[in-house]
Amino acid sequence: MTGQRVLLTGWFSFLDGEATAGDVLALRRVEQALAREGLPYDTVWSPGFQPEALHFADVRPDAYSHLVFVCGPLHGPQVARLHDEFRACWRIAVGVSVVDPDDPAATGFHLVLPRDAPGTDPALDLSASAPIGRPTPVVGVILTYGQQEYGSRRRHGEVADAVTRWLAGKDCAPVVLETRLDTRDWRLDSTPEQFQSVLARLDCVVTDRLHGLVLALRTGVPVLAVDPVAGGAKVTAQARACDWPALVPAERLDARQLDRWWDWCLTSGRAAARQSRDEFLHEPVRDGVPGLVEALSGRPSG
Repeated sequence: MTGQRVLLTGWFSFLDGEATAGDVLALRRVEQALAREGLPYDTVWSPGFQPEALHFADVRPDAYSHLVFVCGPLHGPQVARLHDEFRACWRIAVGVSVVDPDDPAATGFHLVLPRDAPGTDPALDLSASAPIGRPTPVVGVILTYGQQEYGSRRRHGEVADAVTRWLAGKDCAPVVLETRLDTRDWRLDSTPEQFQSVLARLDCVVTDRLHGLVLALRTGVPVLAVDPVAGGAKVTAQARACDWPALVPAERLDARQLDRWWDWCLTSGRAAARQSRDEFLHEPVRDGVPGLVEALSGRPSG
């Protein structure tokens, strides 16, 4: 080859590796630095994470002058194989953890710039100085596959599958939530206040559950609701009771409808949700308790 070209690799490059948020931010830090210096580079991704990107199977080692391994621990046969496959490249590891300095995965590099290694002072992880990207909406996802009481009208499985496939294509930070409380399972909230504290920190909720709808509006968070019962059931009824428009029936569930209400929830829906919250708090009560109290008060004693 002629000239200099860098191949950026890491655990995010291996077929059975994984891409963590920290790994990808560390990579962005290195990519930014190379771009500023005008150093040409390519990045190798795992086909399981980035199917359309450059993969090791597509790489010609003789097309590169340098191989840079970014972030993660230097250990194991996958890292060690890089030294054989890219023997003609000058190999550098940066922002890595050196667990065993004698591991062939570590000794095969010409230069190691560790974040931590035996006998050295720790360096700041690369992710801490990575470029800051645009924040994305934080979206609570509250779905159910149950409610057998609706029999043949149930569309819960199809609805949940369609919604999650659609969500996978959205630029958002999904938070999977469960309305069920449990005092024994640390993964679940044990009080309604804990659950509502989570809701209050979200930008939007996507749900096919009645209480997902009501409790999100109670905290002033817009809701994209889907009724999972053919013909409509309690989710539709509750959306009407709350005067909440962002509802998609199971029979009309498609990406176009979801996109429409998604855009509304993240724009005009914010003010509408706050208005719903204020109405819950300050308007005359519209639930069944007044009728219950009247019935109990008028019941003959003895």
